[in-house]
Amino acid sequence: MNGIVWIVIAVAVVGLYVWYAAIVKRKNRVAEALSGIDVQLSQRHELIPNILAIAKRYLAHEQTLLADIARLRTTGQERLGSADPKAIAEKFTAENQLTAGLGRLFAVAEGYPELKSDALMVRAQATYQEVETNVAAARRFYNASVTALRNACQIFPGQLVAALAGVGHLPPFFEAPAEHRGPVNAADHL
Repeated sequence: MNGIVWIVIAVAVVGLYVWYAAIVKRKNRVAEALSGIDVQLSQRHELIPNILAIAKRYLAHEQTLLADIARLRTTGQERLGSADPKAIAEKFTAENQLTAGLGRLFAVAEGYPELKSDALMVRAQATYQEVETNVAAARRFYNASVTALRNACQIFPGQLVAALAGVGHLPPFFEAPAEHRGPVNAADHL
């Protein structure tokens, strides 16, 4: 009987250790995914001054828009590399605002045939679209990693083991802005 108790205790300890290791792996995967987002956002932040310099030549009376984008870029760049869940949420909000600002810039640029046909601007927009595609892929990886970590922490005995693994407050999902989650009218895009 005494041997059975020791076997049950040993199995429980091994089970808790395996769960602990799984949570640590998932926590590290979330950190890896977050750094992947930061790399992509850094590339976007490096591209923005070039886009603004090209646009500035043509959009002299749109200085407020250009200044807003420069300010949003600085705000977003300051938040890169943070691991605090609240700071991560602020970073995601700042990046969504920057994305909206760049969208406004490209929409305004459509009204300027000289700017729209400028070879540098065409290349900058293509590069920007490529970076945005990479950001979207990094967001999907981040969200999948956060989901796996949350599942591991919320399923018993994950709640007990999560604190030991250093997972106190779970990081937020990187969500699309509200205006991108609504229904799409295809006629608007034709």
